[in-house]
Amino acid sequence: MHRIEDYALIGDEQTAALIGTDGSVDWLCLPRFDSGACFARLLGDENNGHWRIAPVGADRCTRRAYRPDTLVLDTVWETDEGTVMVTDLMPQRDRAPDLVRIVQGLSGEVTVHSTLRLRFDYGSAVPWVRREDGHRVAVAGPDSVWLRSEPEVHTWGEELGTHSQFTVREGEQVAFVLTWHPSHEPRPPLVDPYTSLGHSVTDWRAWAARCRYRGPHRDAVVRSLITLKALTYAPTGGIVAAPTTSLPEEPGGVRNWDYRFCWLRDSTLTLNALLAAGYKEEAEAWRNWLLRAVAGDPADLQIMYGVAGERRLPELELPWLAGFDGARPVRVGNDAVNQLQLDVYGEVMDSLALARRSGLPPKPDIWALQTVLMDFLRTAWRQPDEGLWEVRGGRRHFVHSKVMVWVAADRAVRTLEEHPELEGDLEGWRQLREEVHREVCEKGYDPERNTFTQSYGSRELDAALLLIPRVGFLPPDDPRVTGTIDAVRKELGQGGLLRRYSSQARTVDGLPGEEGTFIACTFWLADALHLTGRTEEARELFERLLGLANDVGLLAEEYDPVQGRLLGNFPQAFSHIGLVNTALALYGDQQAG
Repeated sequence: MHRIEDYALIGDEQTAALIGTDGSVDWLCLPRFDSGACFARLLGDENNGHWRIAPVGADRCTRRAYRPDTLVLDTVWETDEGTVMVTDLMPQRDRAPDLVRIVQGLSGEVTVHSTLRLRFDYGSAVPWVRREDGHRVAVAGPDSVWLRSEPEVHTWGEELGTHSQFTVREGEQVAFVLTWHPSHEPRPPLVDPYTSLGHSVTDWRAWAARCRYRGPHRDAVVRSLITLKALTYAPTGGIVAAPTTSLPEEPGGVRNWDYRFCWLRDSTLTLNALLAAGYKEEAEAWRNWLLRAVAGDPADLQIMYGVAGERRLPELELPWLAGFDGARPVRVGNDAVNQLQLDVYGEVMDSLALARRSGLPPKPDIWALQTVLMDFLRTAWRQPDEGLWEVRGGRRHFVHSKVMVWVAADRAVRTLEEHPELEGDLEGWRQLREEVHREVCEKGYDPERNTFTQSYGSRELDAALLLIPRVGFLPPDDPRVTGTIDAVRKELGQGGLLRRYSSQARTVDGLPGEEGTFIACTFWLADALHLTGRTEEARELFERLLGLANDVGLLAEEYDPVQGRLLGNFPQAFSHIGLVNTALALYGDQQAG
């Protein structure tokens, strides 16, 4: 059974595939990140769809790596007969998505086998396969996939799969191209696999060269930025939290969620990472996605949207999939879309303020939208909510949510102070800012332990409290800030990393079982240590976090320090955003946040 860290990512900025160390593509949704998967072995078994290319009789590869500063993956097997390399990529698409796999002989003479099992609709639909013009064509309902090889190799059907076997010697190459299109449309134009490879390498390296960061661990920062770029839905600029669903937060557990959507909570941190690293175009595209998504009645603001801004993301369970390592249920869609999370108003206000300060081209009606959001918050901020962790155990007065309401009021006030030509209720927003601040310090702070708490009247802690100095709610040298950092580190620490909240807080999240340490939260701890003058400790922690990435530099959502394995959806944008921002804070000329 694969571990999460056994996978590498390729993609075309509209969808993405996961490829294991055995050379098998085990996850691919076509044509979008949130479409049905045609390879779902990741959450089931081989009969749920996969595509493996490897030497006959070989298991795990000898080594693999991305070509420097690209999303092109080279996987190498060294066998008794010789050495062979498979190069995987998804070219940026013109009309149709293509998956290109090029087999190259490096030495000796190696027999290679390809097994393709297409299973549309998350592994549930076996297509009808026919031959046409040198292709294998698979059709089921709305989906059609064409497979060809250059040069043509011996190919046959067996056990509801398409098999190919051939021999490559040093210097020889065989390329496979798999192309999807709607079954009611004609086949799209063919792409040349070798030209696509050359263009992909050139384009990715040109993009990576734009990174302004020149400090230590630049390779890790660039890899994280490339990953964020790969998780971007290019037509709209939206960035998915992860390209996967239902990778468990606990081995064999039920904490399995669909992350193939765009969360507003990520907006400020994402904008900061992109702008500080020099990617203004991507930051502007994300800002514009954000504006389109949140347009409308502020009372209807959602915490997440589809990649094109879709509002309805109904949660379903797929009983025919056994789950990753037996973790069930497998879910698609996400019912958390219906939750009230007041912090997202602060994150939207903070993002738009950051965009304005950073000189992104102005858009009409941005300030009008912000004033409407503030009018809503004036009364709504007193409500309990589900908080940024999307708990399913009932609403509470979460301290982080109230702090982010303060952020919203603060950014509105600062914007008016800096731009007096704009119209707004300056005094009213100042009063709101002061009132929220006073209440949080009275009701969300435990003077006995010198720490802020997860919610009003609670003794539980929350790693999101580490953001208090980062957002400016209190200065870093305030004793309540340093006390909170020390308390969070002590009570939520595990193996030098951080959990999101206390393991005893199951009444809060309403779910059985445990979860791993949360990687983004541990980056927040490094940021907080740095802000409070403990930079050497912060850098040591950052080094530890870099060591959690897999062999190709990818991070999941969580990490199990006991078993030493990644947990949760993968790769996780939130984790890679944390890596970029913390590197910029510790070594760059920008502060985190």
